[in-house]
Amino acid sequence: MSVKLLNRLEGALEQAEENGTYKHLRFIEGPIGAEIQLEGRDHISLLSSNDYLGLANHPEVVEAARDALLKYGASTASVRFICGTQDIHQQLETALANLHGTEAALTYSSCWSANTGLFAAICEEGDVILSDALNHASLIDGIRATGKGVVRKVYKHADMADLEQKLIEYQSAPSRLIVTDGVFSMEGDIAPLKNIVELARKYDALVVLDDSHGLGVLGKTGRGTAEHFGVMDGIDIFTGTLGKALAAGTGGFVTGPKAITETLIQKSRPHLFSNALPPSVASAGCKSIELLLEHPEWVQELQEKALWFRNHLKSLGLNPLEGDSAIVPVILGETSTAIKIAADMLVEGVFVTGFGFPVVPEGEARLRFQISHAHNKDQLLNAAAKLKACLR
Repeated sequence: MSVKLLNRLEGALEQAEENGTYKHLRFIEGPIGAEIQLEGRDHISLLSSNDYLGLANHPEVVEAARDALLKYGASTASVRFICGTQDIHQQLETALANLHGTEAALTYSSCWSANTGLFAAICEEGDVILSDALNHASLIDGIRATGKGVVRKVYKHADMADLEQKLIEYQSAPSRLIVTDGVFSMEGDIAPLKNIVELARKYDALVVLDDSHGLGVLGKTGRGTAEHFGVMDGIDIFTGTLGKALAAGTGGFVTGPKAITETLIQKSRPHLFSNALPPSVASAGCKSIELLLEHPEWVQELQEKALWFRNHLKSLGLNPLEGDSAIVPVILGETSTAIKIAADMLVEGVFVTGFGFPVVPEGEARLRFQISHAHNKDQLLNAAAKLKACLR
């Protein structure tokens, strides 16, 4: 057996360890929450989770998943169009469509699968896709998967003048799609959706919004970035996840016109060749949506906590990036610095993740704090104090 490849990989891993950029997995011994048990240590404050509403271990969500497991079994052991669709999948898709005010919805094994399966299925030769420069990697890969005849262009991050220039340039194209995250996960800022929708209407373009980090976080009732700007009816296609604020564990979706979801059923490869969501996940997703709709005050309280934490960091001179989301990044510079400070924070009982190249540009490594409705003020005060102390 040739060992050249293995030797090369081992050398690269050793170099990453020496550079302080190696990513080590941390093993949590119990459920996700504001505090966790981590590798034998109790009462570790968790500020790295996407569990924005604190639903990951909510008793009603857990009960719904357990009941579905007993009723439907562990899985369908099949893809949807063969024999992998159960009525709980239909219930979840109806709930997702109603939540977003769209005609239909279709679930996937993850939002990564949804984003990588969408564009190649609906775009044809001559169509133009205009993508924000800081869009999530899944959107980038999904757009790359389209046919050679599809025109793929990137507009500068949140730059409406650049976007309009490209819309004018491609006015004669059969179709134009504007693709954007709602909340940009590494920056914590939000897309200027009101302006995007205005441009889309002016130049007859469709808007595709991945609101994975906005759903359950922004808007008066938690419907996300589009509700925050009052443009729910201006978004043609939503994509998102069940694995963040909705806390069902995994799973993604596309919602929009029925012509879109039906086309995806016929042509989208990640849907055609992946097993259906486990029924326990689908049921947990249904319960999380129900809880979100019943408790809009949770969303408001989350927004208030995130704003308070961002302002508190500023008062300590720690300069978090601006934004309205529950993602609060603090730029530290080099990747090794961010990883070291994250490790120091963990020693102090605060679990927050350091992100560096290639996830973010060189020199812009950061800690990304993610605020949850489950956090209390003392936990947030402690996290800020520990960061200031570690940076000293």
